[in-house]
Amino acid sequence: MSLALLLERTLELVAERIGDPAPRVFERLFLEAPDLLALFSNDASGSVRGEMFLRALECLQDAAGAGRFATGLVAAEHLSHQVYGVSTVQFERFFEIIVAVFRDALGLDWTPDIDAAWQVAK
Repeated sequence: MSLALLLERTLELVAERIGDPAPRVFERLFLEAPDLLALFSNDASGSVRGEMFLRALECLQDAAGAGRFATGLVAAEHLSHQVYGVSTVQFERFFEIIVAVFRDALGLDWTPDIDAAWQVAK
């Protein structure tokens, strides 16, 4: 199975187990970096967080697949997030948190193949 298909299958399994994983991702992010919560003070509906999460997933899937846009988009977003005071470590940690939440959701079903696919993507 290709890396892109493994990522897609992981997303399906995670959604089956926990529904929308975005709230868990941001909960963990804010636990680790509470200062980042202030950046979302105007995001009462969660739409900014949802968009951010979707873009991150698209980049991870592209990085594991065709590689058409992820590198450029991630570089541009990294620069734009620096304006908001987001450090490089915090920016990179967001992608790691996504993988950690997915791994936790799948538990024993997180296989070495799935892990390898997500390590390549991030």
